Amino acid sequence: MAEAIIRENKLHDITHWGIRAAIGVIFIVQGSGKFGPDMADFLTSIGLPVEMQIPIALAETIGGTLLIVGVLSRISSSILCIISLGAIFLVKGASNLTGEGGYAIDLILLAGLLAIIVAGPGRVSISHIVKRIPRFLQ
Repeated sequence: MAEAIIRENKLHDITHWGIRAAIGVIFIVQGSGKFGPDMADFLTSIGLPVEMQIPIALAETIGGTLLIVGVLSRISSSILCIISLGAIFLVKGASNLTGEGGYAIDLILLAGLLAIIVAGPGRVSISHIVKRIPRFLQ
């Protein structure tokens, strides 16, 4: 039988952390910008209640931070996947992959988040160092 084995070496660990860190930084920057008054007006324009501003901003900011440090990575990636799907379908309408209103970046972030859900936080993470956190919570 053919079997796929991911080589466990330092380069793989650093790359895995780099992907988590890049996605985390993007969500921290995007989430911190959503605390302003312009976001409330935008949410009402797309048909969402204004009360969703704080949960969306906190989910992006806290979720991005948890991705970088490697704690609760699967749970925060799942929440960020929901936000990414909302960005693709609600905000951008899934009309253009590229160009004006394109969702290519959101799709790349979604793919990276799905990979983190499947692979977990990796060995360069607090979850790996602590070793007491159950696998499904990593």
